[in-house]
Amino acid sequence: MTLRLLFAGTPDVAVPSLRAFADDPRFEVVGVLTRPDAPTGRGRKLTASPVKAAALELGIPVFTDKPRSPEFLDTLAVLHADIAAVIAYGNILPKNVLDAVPLGWYNLHFSNLPKWRGAAPAQRAIWAGDATTGADVFKVGEGLDDGPVIASMTIELTGRETSGELLDRLAKEGAPMYVDALAKVGDGTAQFVPQAHEQAEYAHKISVEDAHVAVHDTVEAIDRQIRACTPNPGAWANLHVTGEAEESISLHVLNARPADPQQPNVPSELAPGALKAGKKNVWMGTGSTPLELLEVKAQGKKAMRAADWARGARLADSAYLD
Repeated sequence: MTLRLLFAGTPDVAVPSLRAFADDPRFEVVGVLTRPDAPTGRGRKLTASPVKAAALELGIPVFTDKPRSPEFLDTLAVLHADIAAVIAYGNILPKNVLDAVPLGWYNLHFSNLPKWRGAAPAQRAIWAGDATTGADVFKVGEGLDDGPVIASMTIELTGRETSGELLDRLAKEGAPMYVDALAKVGDGTAQFVPQAHEQAEYAHKISVEDAHVAVHDTVEAIDRQIRACTPNPGAWANLHVTGEAEESISLHVLNARPADPQQPNVPSELAPGALKAGKKNVWMGTGSTPLELLEVKAQGKKAMRAADWARGARLADSAYLD
């Protein structure tokens, strides 16, 4: 039996799953629910979400009604979906919407539940220094990511990936699992495993202020913070080019790593936030050993290699980040 599937999602990480469902003969994707077009870029031009763009390419009807609107329930009634997949959609689904799909709604979540329930699971796994993470498929209920799990995969973290890279990997590797899991729901072979709620940890959304580089932390903690905040919202600090506290611009740190102590010219002592530039390297002091800045973007400038930026920035010997 071919399952009639409604797909709900918005950003790039949802696209591999949409394409996987559309390509699988066990499913007919009868509609895609996504957020309305949003203004982007300097011109604030209205732009379709990545999921909407993919759905239109695939010839699938797209709906942008809010789930709490009467129009959305009318849409559900017309589509006659058997089952629904929701991934990074961006809206809460009320009970009457959850109940309107006979086999239920299922989410692909980028952690091994109950760890890192919430909005930023991949980011928090990196920031916490977890050795492993993964992706789970669970049945959506009224709680926050607390429904029974029907499929799971685990991967090892390298300790060098950014959250963007991790999300891309989990999105691609999780899509086939997602499709197979919902097919098992359809044929009645899925196993629903309750979560251990007492072990739950929450992955709260990372704000711009959270991404402010904590220069007094250890180099390992700062490295994790920067990678967790890359590409969004983007790690940053206040740059004092002349060393004067009252004069600063923002500096985004796009790529960095703990300095290799065996590398020539690495400063042995550098105060937290202090900057030292060599011909090919730029280092920042931390609460432990130096951090090497690899790529940065200064306020009003384009992204560039840190060493190239430093040559043009005319940093004073007393320049620092805070």
